[in-house]
Amino acid sequence: MAPKVLCVVGPTASGKTKMGVLLAKQYGGEVVSVDSMQIYRGMAVGTAAPTPEEQEGIPHHMVAVADPAEQWSVAKYAEEATAVIDDILSRGRLPVLVGGTGLWLDAVIRGHGFAGGHAGGEMREQLQKEFETGGIEPLLEELRRVDPEAAERLHPADTKRILRALEVWRETGKTITAHNAETQTIPPRYDALYIGLRFADRQDMWSLIDRRVDAMVDDGLLEEVQNLLGSGLPRNATALQAIGYKEFLGVLEGERTIADALAEVKLRSRQYAKRQLTWLRRNKEIFWVEWEKDRDFAKALRISTEYLSAHGLR
Repeated sequence: MAPKVLCVVGPTASGKTKMGVLLAKQYGGEVVSVDSMQIYRGMAVGTAAPTPEEQEGIPHHMVAVADPAEQWSVAKYAEEATAVIDDILSRGRLPVLVGGTGLWLDAVIRGHGFAGGHAGGEMREQLQKEFETGGIEPLLEELRRVDPEAAERLHPADTKRILRALEVWRETGKTITAHNAETQTIPPRYDALYIGLRFADRQDMWSLIDRRVDAMVDDGLLEEVQNLLGSGLPRNATALQAIGYKEFLGVLEGERTIADALAEVKLRSRQYAKRQLTWLRRNKEIFWVEWEKDRDFAKALRISTEYLSAHGLR
């Protein structure tokens, strides 16, 4: 049987950090962050990385493990996180996976491995040059010839995935459609139980996101961006494209006011929350806890434990 893990999911500002800690305390667990930006050092404010106070003595993994100049793929994260999860399991503890980067979480739970190609590789660079020179149509036409199913599935504007599909084909001689079909027959690496957090009224989520962004600015988001630049991090680094960092980079460069940046960060955070919810709705295994205007964590813990106990978690 696949080892059991617990996943706490939901959109940004839904209370995943606190809920993860409460459940880790309840079940003798350790938290594994599943957040594509919390992996970077020196970005605690803008990524809402859990503070020592918020961790409440519970070990947290996969936070501040990468240099901001690095670019981590989902494959890189899955490899590192899997080693951490297996170590937690080997010590008789429960891994509690907490975060909102759905693609990364799915990759870890499935554990199927990844098709060939990698960020920064020669083929990736070659395809990028071809795209910049001739546009997407010649590349899409090649994909139609070698992998018509992928070409039909992908929107012509989805440049990233079109290039990825061609990269897999050129490097391995196998289509990404064939790779995906093969991995679907493999059972998942972990037996996951999911607790999801969301608001009954979306307006309450928007309000909480706005307050959270205001708090980030009060806590020094602008200074954090300044420190990253001062460390020599190039402005086009992946880490600086994260919500909050990109907008306040514009403030430092004189392209916008703090008020404009603040409004933009709030808007983009709301849009991101909507995308997270859309992704999570596809997972029918999530047990949802719905917040009213205020988040009642004691009630949420009680409801969650009842559900988890009924599904074999003691």
